[in-house]
Amino acid sequence: MTATPQSPGAFNWALILSLGVIWGTAFMSVSTALDGFGPWTVTAGRTTLGAMALLVAGRLMGQGLSQISGGRAWGYSVVIGVGAVALPFGLLSWGLQHVPSAFAGVAMGAVPLLVLPLVAIFSPEEGIGPRRVIGVGLGFVGLLILVGDGAFDRSGRDMEWLGRLACIGAAGCYAVGSVLTRRAPKMPPVAFATATLVAAAAVLIPVALLTEGVPEAWPTLPSLALIYVALLPTGLAGIIRVRVITTAGSLFMSLTSYMVPVWAVIFGITLMGEALPPQLFLALALILAGILLSQWRSLFGR
Repeated sequence: MTATPQSPGAFNWALILSLGVIWGTAFMSVSTALDGFGPWTVTAGRTTLGAMALLVAGRLMGQGLSQISGGRAWGYSVVIGVGAVALPFGLLSWGLQHVPSAFAGVAMGAVPLLVLPLVAIFSPEEGIGPRRVIGVGLGFVGLLILVGDGAFDRSGRDMEWLGRLACIGAAGCYAVGSVLTRRAPKMPPVAFATATLVAAAAVLIPVALLTEGVPEAWPTLPSLALIYVALLPTGLAGIIRVRVITTAGSLFMSLTSYMVPVWAVIFGITLMGEALPPQLFLALALILAGILLSQWRSLFGR
């Protein structure tokens, strides 16, 4: 059966659950990479290595860049690569210098809320009803509880308000990018994801070289973390993201914004020895309830 926004199908459910896990590991991987490299080097490195991996994979799978034909398809690929990959990466890198990381987590969790009006205007076939709106809102409340009030603590830095705007702007970029991906001409998912990463790398490499230069050393653990975040949370996740959005819709895809913080906390507890947040289970219950409510029709058929 063909997947639709009203009936995403079991495979798309499996994909976004996998994506939640993959992106949930990205936080600690990026943190490890930052122990050896500057933020722009990590950002440019993950997009460049991810693009290179997908170029090879696409060629082997018959989904190379030659499969993208026409100026309209290339235009969408470049705009999404620059506006929904390079720009939000840059905004987050800059914003996190001035705000608590918890605030960035809340900002990313706002993506489904930002997607709602965009879908209603530009992608109405996905269907926006009261149940979906309430479900998305409930999931966001769960995210706020998970992150805690530390997200809104003042850092005392002079540029804090601009840092907050940068994080919210990054979330807006992801929301717009999801809708643009949905509206883009039909392209093979690997080729599409590759083109967006190539466009992002073309923007980020000069920025990294101008601000941080070529790394003088390549420490083992940070280098391995950088390779991991390039191959899975950037490269493989890019293919999954394109596939889910083009078949099941941008609103369905945005549900990963609620899954990622949960997995990040779980991995932090199990792998990094972090303390168990007392509010985790309440937050998880609300997030799951929100996802259940927003996807009620696709799960129960009514």
